[in-house]
Amino acid sequence: MANAFPHGTVHRAREDLQAALRTDEKVFALWESLTPLGRNEFICWVDDAKQAKTRQRRIERTCEELLEGKKRPCCWAGCIHRTDKAPSRWQQAVLIDGKRKKGRKPA
Repeated sequence: MANAFPHGTVHRAREDLQAALRTDEKVFALWESLTPLGRNEFICWVDDAKQAKTRQRRIERTCEELLEGKKRPCCWAGCIHRTDKAPSRWQQAVLIDGKRKKGRKPA
């Protein structure tokens, strides 16, 4: 299957991210060389954007970071949607801080 797109372990890349990655053969080859977990982290980071403008900026940054040799998005706590492992302490801290910022008390 020559047109199959390699997704992550939990997340599937949406059409806009797929299109951006396929635009440059070198970027797409780097994407294909990532582990499914590495791809998953980038997809989760892009999908986490609240605004379309931020999402587009993250898609562009994904392509740049791949060309820079990165295997995971810079400054990202990691995907919290995986069910094969518990969130790390850092992820838990980010989640708790996010709840506090929204005016909620931690559980």
